[in-house]
Parts: sequence; structure tokens; C-alpha cells
Amino acid sequence: MKILLDAMGGDNAPKSTVQGAADAVKEFGDGMTLALLGDEAKIKAAAQELGVDLTPFELIHCTEDVDMHDDPVKAVRHKTDSSLVKGLTMLKSGEADAFVSAGSTGALHVGTSLIVRTVKGVKRPALATCMPGKKQPFLLLDCGANAECRAEMLNAFGTMGSVYMNKVMGRKDPAVALVNNGAEDTKGTPMYREAHGLLKANPAIRFVGNIEPRDIMAGEVDVIVCDGFVGNVVLKLTEGVAGTLLGMLKDIFMQSIVTKLCYLGVKGGLRNLKHMMDSEEIGGAPLLGAAKPVIKAHGSSKAKGIKNAIRQAKLCVANDLCGTMQSALAEVAAKAAAEKTDAK
Repeated sequence: MKILLDAMGGDNAPKSTVQGAADAVKEFGDGMTLALLGDEAKIKAAAQELGVDLTPFELIHCTEDVDMHDDPVKAVRHKTDSSLVKGLTMLKSGEADAFVSAGSTGALHVGTSLIVRTVKGVKRPALATCMPGKKQPFLLLDCGANAECRAEMLNAFGTMGSVYMNKVMGRKDPAVALVNNGAEDTKGTPMYREAHGLLKANPAIRFVGNIEPRDIMAGEVDVIVCDGFVGNVVLKLTEGVAGTLLGMLKDIFMQSIVTKLCYLGVKGGLRNLKHMMDSEEIGGAPLLGAAKPVIKAHGSSKAKGIKNAIRQAKLCVANDLCGTMQSALAEVAAKAAAEKTDAK
């Protein structure tokens, strides 16, 4: 298995990517070859500063870099020797099994759509990330790849999310909900109301209706669907609130000797809570619908986030996520066609 890592992608690259790659090789490197794409001199300088041995890695020199402020389409078309575009091109040509990047979400999404392409039946891939819920983790999509969506795209996200949770996560008959500002069918913008109707009529999923933002973290449903703008806000707000609350709890417990003693009694539980709410533990989100595994790590990822994004890529390849998605979507399409024929 060969996995490509965009060593120049992310706010903390290349230090975070080099250290994350080193940690990944040390922890779960068996059966995996890891290639680092980027400015070779900068990668070697970062490795020297961190004390990382680059011997286990393949270095692929790139002369260009995709900046977060670059226009995604122009960057993909013109910066062909950037670590992001070269990585996607190598993935497309079969030179690797998966690609990981913490770089520009827009450029990665455009590059995946134009270069790697999508599985049959999917027009636009969606960023999907598992989030912690009170009852159980749930899948949120789209998390930022498609800021503006049509109703039929949200319907497709519901199908892809349901397939993923069933075939990859092992959830039987997963429940799908649509983010909205009210539980009633009539709530939301015209696009969301139309999406509600399409999801409700979708024979491939078990749609349970709208879900209000305050109920998302309960974890009562398996798949939560929204456009990329809303999903990105939900994701980042959740991360921010979790970090703030944990910090406030720490301040409360540090106020006096009595509160410090109380802290000792709940220390283990708080540690587990912090672990559960840490986005770095998940590492990355797969672009569901892509023809080959593409993992988007958080732009602010540190070494732990990069390491776990590589873990995600390895799991996707090992479980044949893309092949499973293609087969499952074909089954869904056949089932829908048969039901339509029976209805006539």
C-alpha cells in the first residue's frame, strides 16, 4: 500500500506533516509505503530540526505550492507541479493508493473532481467526518467541500452517507436527518425544503426528517446532511465550544484546594471527554464519492492530526472504501429502478 502525503499542505507544514508522517510510520507503518510531496529542501530542513530520519520515506520534489488564497480552479489547472496537484495526478494514474492533504479545501475538492474523478452516480464528492455524539458517533456531510448546493446534491449526500455508515461502519439501516432551523417539514430556505422532499422520497435511505442544531450532538441519528457552508460552521463551532468548555472546567477545578481535590475524582472522566472531543483524534475526512481515497486533514492540523489522517487513508484502502461505495451505489440505483418499475 502506497500513501501520498502533501507535505506542504496546512498551516503548520512542513513540520507538522513531517512529524506526523514519522509518527505514523512508527505506530502503524507495517505494509505501508509513505511518500512525501513538496519542496525537498524545506522537508529536509524540517526533518533535521525535528530530528526525524527521512530514510523510511520516498521524497517527491515539487517546485510549486498551492496557497490557501489561490483560486482553486486556477491553482489546479496551472500549478501542475504543486504537491497537491501532483499527488492527485499520481493517484489518478495508479502510482499510489491514497492521497492525504491538509491544504486548501477548495483546491483539493476541485482537483479531486477534475483529476481523480468520482464513482459512477456521483457528480460532486462531499467531505464527510465522523463526529462524537452523546449516544454514538455520527457522520456529518458536507463539511466544507460544497459551500453552495442544489437540493439533488443534498439528496445524493444522504445516499452516500447512508452507504458509508452501513458498509464501512456496520450500522444497520442508518437513520438520515437534514440540518434545519426547525423540525417541521416547512422550515428552511426553498432549497432545504426541496431537499427535504427529495430525501423523504428517497427509497435508498431511512430519512427521519429535519434535525435542529441543538439536537445534533445527541447522536440519535447516524447521518446528518447539510451543505458545505452549514456543515463547516457546525464542525468548527462544535470544536470551539468543546475547547472553551473544557478550558472553563479546568479553571473551575483550579480555584482552590477543595476544587483541586474534587478534580482528582473526575480526572479520568474529563480525560476521556477531552479525548472524545479532540478533532485531531479523527485526523481527516474522506471525500466521499471520489474514485480513489482522498483524505482532507484539518488546515490547522498538528502532528497528531496528520498521523491520524494517514491512518484514515490506510483504513480506506484496506476496506476498499471506493469500491464498496461504487458497488453499494449500483445496488441502490438498481433497487430504485426496480421499485419505479413496480410502481408503474
